Amino acid sequence: MEMMSVYSSLELDRAEGLAIDELIARSQQPIPDPDRWLEEERRPNVLITSVDAVLNWGRRSSVWPVNFGLACCAFEMIATAVSRFDIARFGMELFRASPRQADLMIVSGTLTWKMAPQLKRIYEQMPEPKWVLAMGVCAMSGGTFAGSYSVVPGVNRIVPVDVYVPGCPPRPEALLYGIGMLHQKIAKDSIAVKR
Repeated sequence: MEMMSVYSSLELDRAEGLAIDELIARSQQPIPDPDRWLEEERRPNVLITSVDAVLNWGRRSSVWPVNFGLACCAFEMIATAVSRFDIARFGMELFRASPRQADLMIVSGTLTWKMAPQLKRIYEQMPEPKWVLAMGVCAMSGGTFAGSYSVVPGVNRIVPVDVYVPGCPPRPEALLYGIGMLHQKIAKDSIAVKR
């Protein structure tokens, strides 16, 4: 008869600490911004241009966000969904509960190293194409907590970020402007470029 191994809380804490230390070691440099459409000037043919226009129209008209609210910026992000600001007019009827149904991750608030593995896991569960919007100065660079040992100095150390929305916290209008910038970025994407 085999005995199941029982872990003590000290062993679990040690294993989690080692995993976080490994993530910190791998995340010393920011991930480059995914601006594929800026890399080269190309002349696509009429067919690809037409297909791109239809696909990009559909993608930018139905961006479904997953809520990754971490701190006070999350209140402003949630306020964007109320009728006054009406995020639904951009095809974002509601925030998705599952990352498998979403293609936009809005990271709002201070990301700690302990929460970073969960952020990466949710990002990896999202289907392609996917985009990330960093909302607030804490998500962008760590904010006032940037010098702390437990705070990630920017979400772009863990996942690639497409749009940055500065502020502490940014108002819902700023988030809507950032979503508009993301729509412009989506409109310039092409199926001719491999992801």
